[in-house]
Amino acid sequence: MSEQDIDRQLVERARQGDKRAFEMLVEKYQRRLLRLLSRMVKNTKEVEDIAQETFIKAYRALPNFRGDAAFYTWLYRIGVNTAKNYLAGRKKTMPTLSDQAMGDDEPDERLVVQDLNTPETALMSKQIALAVNDAVDALPEELRSAITLREMEGLSYEEIAESMNCPIGTVRSRIFRAREAIAAKLRPMLGTSQDTRW
Repeated sequence: MSEQDIDRQLVERARQGDKRAFEMLVEKYQRRLLRLLSRMVKNTKEVEDIAQETFIKAYRALPNFRGDAAFYTWLYRIGVNTAKNYLAGRKKTMPTLSDQAMGDDEPDERLVVQDLNTPETALMSKQIALAVNDAVDALPEELRSAITLREMEGLSYEEIAESMNCPIGTVRSRIFRAREAIAAKLRPMLGTSQDTRW
């Protein structure tokens, strides 16, 4: 039985009034949702409040969950919309991403910094992470969202297309453009040529 099937069964039990079934979904996805929301909102207390509101909205909307997508994709969309509404209401700006390098499943597209446990290596790693954060922060919102969903949340292109309400080709284009923009900022630091991404 797949994760999606298990989630569907839990959703069905929760719809029938089994509160423990919904608690199991909360336990399963709470950390992931908190991690996602912390990319959008800096204050930990606010992140926790938004996550709680997201789960409340999801519980109330369970009758509308059709099961076409994974439960987490559906929950993710509710969480992002809740966070966006929160930010819009308080006129806050999006913070930078955490210290994680961008890459894809292919090893040749990953940013790899060897850890030799030297001060120079640690400094270089920190500088690269800051450069990646700055590059991602400078991206237009649709590119930043796409690359965050792919690289930080690990969603598939199909899940991203559904979450962002756009064709999969648009998702691929946005992720490509985001990676190219990040690579352009990193090339001088890494000493790589124009024809190589990293």
